[in-house]
Amino acid sequence: MKIHPIYTHNALRNFTYLIELPDASCLVLDPWDEKQVNQALQQRQLTLSVIINTHEHWDHTQGNQALVDQHQCEVWAHENGQGKIPGLTRTLAAHEKISLEDGIELNVLDTPGHTFAHLCFVVLQQGEAKAVFTGDTLFNAGVGNCHNGGDPAVLYETISKQFHTLPGHVIVYPGHDYLENNLRFTLDLEGSNGIAQRWLKKAEAANPAINPLLTTIGDEHQLNTFFRLENTEIKTTLGLLDGSEKDVFLALRARRNKW
Repeated sequence: MKIHPIYTHNALRNFTYLIELPDASCLVLDPWDEKQVNQALQQRQLTLSVIINTHEHWDHTQGNQALVDQHQCEVWAHENGQGKIPGLTRTLAAHEKISLEDGIELNVLDTPGHTFAHLCFVVLQQGEAKAVFTGDTLFNAGVGNCHNGGDPAVLYETISKQFHTLPGHVIVYPGHDYLENNLRFTLDLEGSNGIAQRWLKKAEAANPAINPLLTTIGDEHQLNTFFRLENTEIKTTLGLLDGSEKDVFLALRARRNKW
C-alpha cells in the first residue's frame, strides 16, 4: 500500500488522498476535484474502485458523482451521511476493519464533533497502528471547528479518547493543510514552545503540493494546544489555571473560532 497526498490548491487548502494497492487498484479519500483525481490515476496507471468520505461537507465530497459516473466505483461513508453524500453505497461503523492487502487494514473510527457523520481511519499493519486519516477532526497542530453541524464538547471526547491515546509513531494525514496557521495559534497561547517555533520555520518553507509536512501523534503532543490541556502556560494564558482538561479544550476551541 502507498499513500499519495493530492494538494488541491483550493482556498480551503484541502488534501485528497489516493491509497494505492498492489493490484493497481486504489481507493480515493475525500475527492475535491475529479480532474485532479483522474490525472493522478492516469499518472500511476491505477483503477479507482472505492471512494471513502470522512464526512459530508461539500469540500470533501464534491468530486464523488463525476468519479462514480466515470469509474462505476463504490462510495463508503458514515451512516449519518445518507442523503447527504453523493453516490453513497456502503455505510461504515466504528471498529469495522477494511482489508486492503495481506496484513494491512483500515480500522474505522466513529469520530463525532466536527459533524455527527464523521469517520477517521487508522492504517493497521499486522495489527499495529501506523497512520491515521483524520479528515476535519484532527489537523496538524489543531482540531476541526464545530460550526456546521458539530459540538465542541463531543469533539473533546473524540479527541481525548480516540486520538490522545494513539501511539506516538502514528502519522497524521489530515483533510487540510492548516499547519502553519495552527502553529501560530499554539505560539499565541504558549510562546515558550521552542518545538513549535522550529516547526513553524519548517512550515513557512514547505510547499504542500511538493513536500507536505507530516506530523505524528507524538509531535501533536508537543505542538497541538488541544493535546496540551494540562500545560501551565496555556492554562495561564486562558485564565484557567484550575480548569479541567475539558474546560481548557472548550476555551481553546472558542478562542480559535475568533483567532
